Amino acid sequence: MPKHFLTIPDIPKDEVLQVILRAKEMKDNKVRTDLLAGRTLLLIFEKASTRTRVSFEVGVRQLGGDPVFIAARDSQLGRSEPLKDTARVLSRYADGLIVRTFGQEKLETLVEYGDIPVVNALTDEYHPCQIMADVLTMYERTPDLASLKVAWVGDGNNMAHSFINGSAAFGYELALACPEGYEPDAAILDAAVNRGAKVTLTRDPAAAVSGAHYVNTDVWASMGQEEEQKKREAAFAGYEVNDALMAKGASDVKFMHCLPAHRGEEVSEAVFESPASIVWDQAENRLHAQKAILEWIYK
Repeated sequence: MPKHFLTIPDIPKDEVLQVILRAKEMKDNKVRTDLLAGRTLLLIFEKASTRTRVSFEVGVRQLGGDPVFIAARDSQLGRSEPLKDTARVLSRYADGLIVRTFGQEKLETLVEYGDIPVVNALTDEYHPCQIMADVLTMYERTPDLASLKVAWVGDGNNMAHSFINGSAAFGYELALACPEGYEPDAAILDAAVNRGAKVTLTRDPAAAVSGAHYVNTDVWASMGQEEEQKKREAAFAGYEVNDALMAKGASDVKFMHCLPAHRGEEVSEAVFESPASIVWDQAENRLHAQKAILEWIYK
């Protein structure tokens, strides 16, 4: 049976830290391998991206494979033919699917009806590759992940869901500050807590950030939510990560963002450009984390 990476719990708890350690090793030693030699991986993107596309294409090539990119206009995921038929056809052409799409159920259908690995490059529910890169970024500074307090300020979205799963996998404390009506999915939160996640949920950004070592946020309106921009701006008033909020964190607190950022909304220009900002390390670490994930799948 092929391995898949749809959410962080797909990697067994006794293996997930090893994937992070391998990513660090790959980064430090500029590792190139022929693991994927002779293999073709399809990158099917129904949502546009800069970092995700480039990091996966480069990563596949650095592991010796051949990436083929399929944009939304070229894809027929669930449109002109049933998705289960697409899954069976693509399984006969390629050796893996890296998919950036809307509903998580699309990935689950590709897994059910195909017989090649499927990697979640983002859905509306989860963004696990980003969180693996973020954990690598935190590990580089504080290897004792279980000692950390991580704050999330903003929407209880796919990033929040994957940070919740990350707490169960890596042991860090997670404090989320979300406005009313924008909390993370209760079922996802409950399942992670049952796996050992240490999570608190509040309406108060200052409470979430108090003593935090890392402060994370994301845009208030993600792809597909543009028509909600004004409504969300009103709901998220007071949730900007600025100097005053960062001052509530630990003395060496760092700012993180999955990018792209809307400066002046979820984060101030001053914080984004400050020495506390480690967003470019996060962006780079997408490459290394994803290479380690692909190695875990195919090795």
